[in-house]
Amino acid sequence: MVGELVAAGVALASAGTVYVMAAARVVKQYERGVVLRLGRLTAPVRGPGFTMIIPGVDRMRKVNMQIVTMPVPAQEGITRDNVTVRVDAVVYFKVVDAADAIVEVEDYRFAVSQMAQTSLRSIIGKSELDDLLSNREKLNQGLELMMDSPAIGWGVSVDRVEIKDVSLPETMKRSMARQAEATRDRRARVINADAELQASRKLAEAAAAMSDQPAALQLRLLQTVVAVAAEKNSTLVLPFPVELLRFLERSGLQAEAQTAQVAAEGQRARAQRPAGAAAPPPASKPPARDPVGGGRVEDVLPALEDLPESERLG
Repeated sequence: MVGELVAAGVALASAGTVYVMAAARVVKQYERGVVLRLGRLTAPVRGPGFTMIIPGVDRMRKVNMQIVTMPVPAQEGITRDNVTVRVDAVVYFKVVDAADAIVEVEDYRFAVSQMAQTSLRSIIGKSELDDLLSNREKLNQGLELMMDSPAIGWGVSVDRVEIKDVSLPETMKRSMARQAEATRDRRARVINADAELQASRKLAEAAAAMSDQPAALQLRLLQTVVAVAAEKNSTLVLPFPVELLRFLERSGLQAEAQTAQVAAEGQRARAQRPAGAAAPPPASKPPARDPVGGGRVEDVLPALEDLPESERLG
């Protein structure tokens, strides 16, 4: 009798242990448990920790509440300005309602993936190439709004959507490279022109200051000589004053003007002289000196009037 009771107790304990082991569930901190009893949802959703269900009657599905990072496969499309591109993105979402994620949609991960692909294609068709390359923040916000509206009904919240890469055709890449090179060349030329303009203005100011103080030009010239002489070379620098060049230029111009004036006066005198009048005697010249004895030439050579008519020069 006692042996039968002991055996019954052991059997009951074994059955209880098996029941507890079959009914015990452990829900992790980042999970929630949705219990379906005979196919019907039971409330509330089981929180993290130890929980019990009815074996054979209840079925519990655990839902991960962490943020899920899902890459979106590259989608090929044509932009609004007729450029073929391939764009891929990444979606960050999380489950906010575990019961809706199990009941309202068959597979919320697959649903979010398909919705992200269709939304990405729609954004490509509505945007231009410049927007895809430079205005991604606005496109990311548009993608997030397009995906978040239907995902709320599935108990899913789209946290963030980002476009990862935009692949362009090789011809478009070469065209953009040429455009960028031309833009940089234009900037370099504009900067060089601005530098030349500023330098010319500074040089004009320096010239005005040196014109007020002529000694400043000499000091600047000496500084230039010192700078050239600092280099150990065989170059010989001879500073030549600019004022001397200007003086020589003015002297040459004055001499030319005087010569032209004398020639003009001679022409006027010849024009005013009558046709039969004799030419005016040449201007008297100082008596020539004898290069040998230092005397006058008139004392050595006889006067023309003393020569006979046959010996005179015709």
